[in-house]
Amino acid sequence: MRDRWPLLWLALHRRRRMLIALVLGMVVFEALIVVVANTIAPGQLFSAGGKGPPSAYRAFSGSGGDVSIASYPGLLGAGLVHPFWIAMQLTAIGSLAAAAVAADVESGTVELVMVRPVSRSRLLAERAAALGIVVLALNAAATVTVAAGVWLSPDIHRAVPLSGVFAAGVMGCGFALCVAGPALAVSAWGRRRAQVVGVTIVIGAVGFAVNFIALAWSAVAPLRFVSPFHYYTPGDALARGQVLWPQLGVLVGVGVLGLLWGHALLLRRDLAP
Repeated sequence: MRDRWPLLWLALHRRRRMLIALVLGMVVFEALIVVVANTIAPGQLFSAGGKGPPSAYRAFSGSGGDVSIASYPGLLGAGLVHPFWIAMQLTAIGSLAAAAVAADVESGTVELVMVRPVSRSRLLAERAAALGIVVLALNAAATVTVAAGVWLSPDIHRAVPLSGVFAAGVMGCGFALCVAGPALAVSAWGRRRAQVVGVTIVIGAVGFAVNFIALAWSAVAPLRFVSPFHYYTPGDALARGQVLWPQLGVLVGVGVLGLLWGHALLLRRDLAP
């Protein structure tokens, strides 16, 4: 099988230590979130002075506004939109997307890769598949960890169905695809790894900031529609116990369009360094 898809396995092999560290980090972090939720009731955690959390905190609960962070779905959802969770996702996406095409163009090794011969479509497809495997592993690690914690805690399980945990995991995969598609397009077009990493950070980190500002300040509320975090709402999925298909459709649609755009750019571009 490795002889059949050499570029896919090579991409995974080169970054195996980083990927193992990211998966283990994801497991430890989500386990910590579950421990916190099981130790201190969310209502007590965010009720200092008798006041509930500000409405803007719904951005940190992974909700469009229906789920408060001072609840089990909100607190667990916070673990799936936390800056640490975002950083691990962006690290994996930025690293593998940059290596898809731009890294070989920057280092001047792309001609050696293509000499097998390997078609441009196959080059992008195998490296996009490697990226897909990585983000699937990261989201699976987070989902299984949270699911185990919910199953082992009767109090949390009464408020959060296991179907909601797996629905949130599916939404997480949709978010990763939403970021990965445009990142791969930039890799197919650009000549520097920094360009790909920069776009990945803008979509992920800046997108979260834009969504938070839009939720906190009604004057700029329409800005939330340009952020992937308006559509990636694990807190709502946890509370409802189901995948939010319209939002997932937007996330997946952006990712697929980005990948198709990258393919079109790669077929037309000059790969000379």
